[in-house]
Amino acid sequence: MSAAEGTSERRGAVVAVDVGGTTVKGMVRVGDVVLDRVVVPTFGAAPVVDALAAGGPALAAIAAVVDRLAAAAARAGHPLAAIGLCTPGVVDSPAGTVVVAVNLDWRDLPIVALLGDRYGVPVAVAHDARAAATAEIAARTAAGRDVTEMVFIPIGTGISASLVVDGRLVVGAAGGAGEVGHVCVRPGGEQCTCGQRGCVEAYASARNVARRYREAGGTIDGGAEDIVAAVDTDPVAAAVWADAVDALAAGVAILAAVLDPAVVVVGGGLGESGERLLAPLRTAVDARLGWRPSPRIEQSLAGAGAGLAGAALLATAAAAPAPAPAPDHGTRRNP
Repeated sequence: MSAAEGTSERRGAVVAVDVGGTTVKGMVRVGDVVLDRVVVPTFGAAPVVDALAAGGPALAAIAAVVDRLAAAAARAGHPLAAIGLCTPGVVDSPAGTVVVAVNLDWRDLPIVALLGDRYGVPVAVAHDARAAATAEIAARTAAGRDVTEMVFIPIGTGISASLVVDGRLVVGAAGGAGEVGHVCVRPGGEQCTCGQRGCVEAYASARNVARRYREAGGTIDGGAEDIVAAVDTDPVAAAVWADAVDALAAGVAILAAVLDPAVVVVGGGLGESGERLLAPLRTAVDARLGWRPSPRIEQSLAGAGAGLAGAALLATAAAAPAPAPAPDHGTRRNP
């Protein structure tokens, strides 16, 4: 075995964590090799660790995922080198803080400091939609697809968007750019977890599609994906889905009018519904933007795992050694 191969085998492992309102997904990899994956309920039975108590059950679930993946890496001979995680809410990445995440019951949570103290490795955090967009940009760039003016909307337990303007991700003054899920499109409508009424998310997120279906008397015992699959045969599913598409179209039309993107990319779990979502969404957006051309609406190339892939990119960057400072040769004086 060469010295290079031996060094490669002893490389540190990075852990990627995608935090959702329903599940926490994790992956550990060394280079491009995935060693293990794990999924746990966000609000499951993981005990709350005292040092992480500020984050409640959701942060305890994250710690449980990292513990299991770090142990798997150690068994394979790779020490933990860094952690990258993506989370919903308003995220201040430079400060390492989740300012607010209503679906996780977090407010001003210093998540990077808490996890950094626990594991003793670099930790990076980003908004889940922006982390997923980073993976989507990489996938679309590799496929030769344009990403210069793009909106990326992952649809899961919640709904948000990543805004790409002139080829750059827009974060916003307070880290909250792209929260289209909490744009009111039905004034006085259904209650949203954010405290407002009539938000896009209250109608079109996976969790709320399932909730509204059950409340309307639907009989399918499954999640939103099962309900979408039944829209051609189940009138309740069809009505709930039509409402969801209409609310989402209203949000997309607002983004299109303000940002004028070339393409709107739909991802997340419900993004995997393909043309069952995209075809009626295109029609509904066209109807709302009759005065101007609509953007293209396409399915994500990165797929439902874009958030985890983006978190892995974060972790890899965090694990990279900082560049050496330029040598100080003093101040050059003119003769």
